[in-house]
Amino acid sequence: MKIFVINPGSTSTKFSVSDGQAMIWNTTVHHPADELAGFNHPNEQLDYRNRAMHRAIEEAGLDISEFDAVIGRGGLLRPTPGGVYEVDEYIIHDLVHAEMEHVCNLGALLADILAKEAGCRSFIADPEVVDEFIPEARLSGLPMLERRSVFHALNGKAVARLYAREIGRRYDELNLIVVHMGGGISVAAHRMGKVVDVNNALNGDGPYAPERAGTLPADQFAELCFSGKYTLREIKKMINGRGGLAAHLGTNDTRLIEQKALAGEEPYKGVLEGMLYGTAREIGARSVALRGKVDAIIITGGIAHSKYCVDRIVEWAGFIGPVVVRPGEDEMFSLAFNAACALTGELPISIYDPDGTRAAARESAGTPEEVPAEASLEPAMA
Repeated sequence: MKIFVINPGSTSTKFSVSDGQAMIWNTTVHHPADELAGFNHPNEQLDYRNRAMHRAIEEAGLDISEFDAVIGRGGLLRPTPGGVYEVDEYIIHDLVHAEMEHVCNLGALLADILAKEAGCRSFIADPEVVDEFIPEARLSGLPMLERRSVFHALNGKAVARLYAREIGRRYDELNLIVVHMGGGISVAAHRMGKVVDVNNALNGDGPYAPERAGTLPADQFAELCFSGKYTLREIKKMINGRGGLAAHLGTNDTRLIEQKALAGEEPYKGVLEGMLYGTAREIGARSVALRGKVDAIIITGGIAHSKYCVDRIVEWAGFIGPVVVRPGEDEMFSLAFNAACALTGELPISIYDPDGTRAAARESAGTPEEVPAEASLEPAMA
């Protein structure tokens, strides 16, 4: 089995080949800032990143005819249940016209291009917009502001499934709280294989993180927005990019902040402690979604490498359930793992159908699905 994996990031694109068990080749293509500066929208980078992908394949001497599948990261589709999805015209259409802009939206587009050339299948798995909320979790205090499920679904689902396999159980038999700690922090309640509640770790709520603001005092934030001092773009950057540790301390380097915290240096120690306390508090909130029956709390992501940070969270939240630490975020492994499980039948291959219209069309005898018009790669108009 050979699976080609594509993971577009903001300044690089990672590629790898897996045999379904381990990575047998990988590379990272870095994209210089001056080259990226010429693009106004992530969609405009498709041809640029496609050329980079083909150069990497050619330089490595890979034979694409040997690929059994290509899987790409992302993207920011409409809310959809977790799982492995075969890339089709519906996914391509919604990524080209996605409401949220991010280069991860190119993952499926690149996978589709390469798979067609290789004559194999193309997939995505557990995109960031996995939505399996219970109805109660979806509501906020204003009817026009619905809570959104935006989190580290790919890594979170993968570590949960791997933990279940390690202990000889099925993922859909367990109640887990998965804490992903990276540039953003997501705390997800996995109830019998479904993420029934999670904070919006990109730009919504939850604990503040290295570069994201998390939940903010509503009245004070409203005053800030209408103070006349900031543009909408600047406000959004405060929420995602320059919030959290970066706002308080001028840096999002958690290793540097931890060093200063260990030395007792303020405000570093206090601000870091605040982030860890907020994370533990969120774990407590997720335990409610599981009615207190928590089989394990899994801490993952880059910050999970920090014994200091993990120990502090355990001090506050360890009474809720046993804590398992899975440091790092191996998105390449998670993607390959999902594709391998789909090819072997361990995981079903889902059909992207966020509004249920495709299922309805199939149920109507003799009524074919309406295929979206061929997607243009021009950015969607706001």
